[in-house]
Amino acid sequence: MSDSVDQELHEYDVVVIGAGSTGENVADRAVKGGLSAVVVEADLVGGDCSYWACMPSKALLRPGHAVTAARRVDGARQAVTGTLDIAGVLDRRDRFASNWSDAGQVHWLESAHIDLVRGHGRLAGGRRVEVETADATLSLTARHAVVVATGSSPTIPPVPGLAEARPWTTKDATAAKEPPARLVVLGGGVAGCELSQAWASLGSAVTVLEMADRLLPAYEPVAGQLLAEAMAEAGIDVRLGVTVAGAERHPGGAVTVRLADGAEVEADQLLVAAGRRARTEDLGLESVGLEPGSWLNVDDTMAVAGVGGGWLYAAGDVNHRVLLTHQGKYQARICGDAIVARAAGRIDSSPWGPHAATADHRAVPQVVFTDPEIASVGLSEAEAAEAGMSVRAVDYPLGQVAGAALFADGYRGHARLVVDEDRRVVVGATFVGPDAGELLHAATIAVVGEVRLERLWHAVPSYPTMSEVWLRLLEAYGL
Repeated sequence: MSDSVDQELHEYDVVVIGAGSTGENVADRAVKGGLSAVVVEADLVGGDCSYWACMPSKALLRPGHAVTAARRVDGARQAVTGTLDIAGVLDRRDRFASNWSDAGQVHWLESAHIDLVRGHGRLAGGRRVEVETADATLSLTARHAVVVATGSSPTIPPVPGLAEARPWTTKDATAAKEPPARLVVLGGGVAGCELSQAWASLGSAVTVLEMADRLLPAYEPVAGQLLAEAMAEAGIDVRLGVTVAGAERHPGGAVTVRLADGAEVEADQLLVAAGRRARTEDLGLESVGLEPGSWLNVDDTMAVAGVGGGWLYAAGDVNHRVLLTHQGKYQARICGDAIVARAAGRIDSSPWGPHAATADHRAVPQVVFTDPEIASVGLSEAEAAEAGMSVRAVDYPLGQVAGAALFADGYRGHARLVVDEDRRVVVGATFVGPDAGELLHAATIAVVGEVRLERLWHAVPSYPTMSEVWLRLLEAYGL
């Protein structure tokens, strides 16, 4: 396959704008369903997750976590006498980012029989996409569907001097070539906490500034509490309930961040991890009656609301439902299958049906790859109560489980189940602790399957593993 389509082949069943992981999966499902598909991409095939987000950030985190894990086990800690090799960590990060080459991803598209057009794609009315390539403008027509999978971009809040201070975004922070001596991080959400720990493990003196009264404000309170304690123990200066009033980059390169209470923080680099915006500002949305720069509102099949004819879809971050790579891929599978089904006149968009992204509402799993890890799925106690459920939260110290005690000396962690008392099913779960993410999929299955507690009682966890926490939680519930 070449990097541009034949000039005579401009019509496809499905045209996908954006060849990140979401766009790739939409096209793959469409082709597997018997349709033809082309993806349009102006940057690297594979998208942010492959090169500037999921993979490189986790590669940066893992070496520090591995050393810390060894130091938590007597007999192993005595063998850990050095510090991380910065060059080795960054080289490994680069390998996981494929050294910012998309050759492998392009080869995969070819093997999946998906065409690729390199260039900037814009909607040009119903079922039409115009692509500005390096050589010409191509016009692509979709017989069945156009799918927008352009994702999202980091935002810089309108704080005086912040944009002029030339801060890192999360994209810059995952691709940086060396650790700054002093790093200030604006934002105590997922990305801010992960990248704070990554660069601290490589020697940066890190200060985190968060407006809320806890880290990870969208999670159960215990998650932010235990993470803040761990970050403080690791030497990270965590400041909660603070507001940034201004920033200034000095001629020598240093940055001053001014807080609303008059305090100042000096750093060599500033990372802004404070939200994202839809990547739709130059997408031709006005040609189909939509607002440029807006998030795209979709139904559970990923069809865009407000556009007649049912031909326009949006999957992944761009629809603002759940800004997670794995959830974008899930939406992509639903979307591709829904397009194939509509083409054949057999759509089934009932809840939990094959063409409805029901998990977006009820069973979103996520792991924060900090130390400790925070793994959650479904609803928090507060969210379940807001939804009108008769809620009961059941808690257990994860460190009291035999498998956790074996995993690390002095293991600290926490587990919580959120139960809908009327149906006696788990609607949410949170696990906090080293490697707690490996507990999550069992909880996801319980939530998606709406498994009654009396049946879960018969799911016997192996001893001695951390999964024994399920038995302890059910015992704490009263079974």
